[in-house]
Amino acid sequence: MNKTELIEQIAKSADITKASATRALDAMIEAVTTSLQKNDTVTLVGFGTFSVGERAARTGRNPRTKEAIKIEAQRVPKFKAGKALKDAVN
Repeated sequence: MNKTELIEQIAKSADITKASATRALDAMIEAVTTSLQKNDTVTLVGFGTFSVGERAARTGRNPRTKEAIKIEAQRVPKFKAGKALKDAVN
């Protein structure tokens, strides 16, 4: 499912226009992104938790030249599925 299909599903399920569903989805994505930028977690009970993880600096290899390269430490977004979502999938 891509973003357009998700918007159509939201509009149909919530009985709202596609424009309203688009604004709602964009607002949700923006709110999660802003929270993660502030290093906060976003918990949607039953669905899951969005958080920020730390990835340590490490040495990697260029697959083409086999040369060692330094990969800097960075923050990465993480998602942990909630119990209800796990149960729904299984």
